[in-house]
Amino acid sequence: MKYTLSFLLLVLFIVSCGSDSSNDTTPINQDPKEENPVSEIPTFPNDKPFLIGSGANVPSDKKWVAVSNMTDEFNDGVFNKVKWQAEPNTNGWGWIGRPPGLFEPENVSVADGNLNVTTKKFAQAKVVNGNTFTHGGGIVRSINSGGAGMYYECRMKANKTVMSSTFWLSFKQSCERGPQKKLELDIQECIGRVHENTAEWAKKWDGIFHSNTFRHNRECDTEVDGQIQNSGQKFTNDKNHERYFVYGCWWKSATEVLFYLDGEYAYSIEPPVGFDLEGHLTMAIETYDWNPIDEAGSIFETASFDDLTTKYDWIRTWKLEE
Repeated sequence: MKYTLSFLLLVLFIVSCGSDSSNDTTPINQDPKEENPVSEIPTFPNDKPFLIGSGANVPSDKKWVAVSNMTDEFNDGVFNKVKWQAEPNTNGWGWIGRPPGLFEPENVSVADGNLNVTTKKFAQAKVVNGNTFTHGGGIVRSINSGGAGMYYECRMKANKTVMSSTFWLSFKQSCERGPQKKLELDIQECIGRVHENTAEWAKKWDGIFHSNTFRHNRECDTEVDGQIQNSGQKFTNDKNHERYFVYGCWWKSATEVLFYLDGEYAYSIEPPVGFDLEGHLTMAIETYDWNPIDEAGSIFETASFDDLTTKYDWIRTWKLEE
């Protein structure tokens, strides 16, 4: 009898333990408190272009390789003068800004893992080359140049002012020394704020991915008559100054340019003429007459450094190799 009772007690103990185990539905290695884990945040690997899914379809026998002299993570707190220049009118360049916005090297810095180009209002207007400037911006150009076949990208957060935030390729031109044609490839061109005096066609340019291919009018360039351009654009749910965006461009050939937003294909542009020259990466923070300075809503004297500054987390350039 005592053996039977002991056996029954053992059976009840085993059943009880099994019942407790079956009610625990927590997966192995998962914290039971984390019922709705946060979605995975996309990472930004620096060993290949930031492309989601198939991205840019390239030949199977080739791979993307970084172009080091046109790539910078901006993590060392130093402006690399071997790769970039902040002086607007040296090394064959002469553009100092569109009045009333003057490009000044002192507005360019590298800090907190970013290339920063900040904006400001001058205490007193400055007259340079006969033009009056009331506000400061900046321009950064790559020392080295790149051409067709390469992929160019940056992770950028726009400033919050009426001034621009841009990422593009500028091309040198000279009627005397050549080349005679003046090209421009805009990967991203946007503004931080619009107002009642903004041109009607630009009322949404504070939340846009906008690109251009230009052949500018030059007196010595007799192959074309006047300026010609082809453009592409896509409006965004977030404002350009609200977060970082990844802007990418595969300058696939002289006749085909593909553009990518946050790693996803956005649109393509067929240049109005063959883009067969090499250009320099350019980050220009400037003013526009179609989005003029408005004193009523100006934040230049009251905003934080972050709101006044366009930030580039990184800039990367890639080429295909076997």
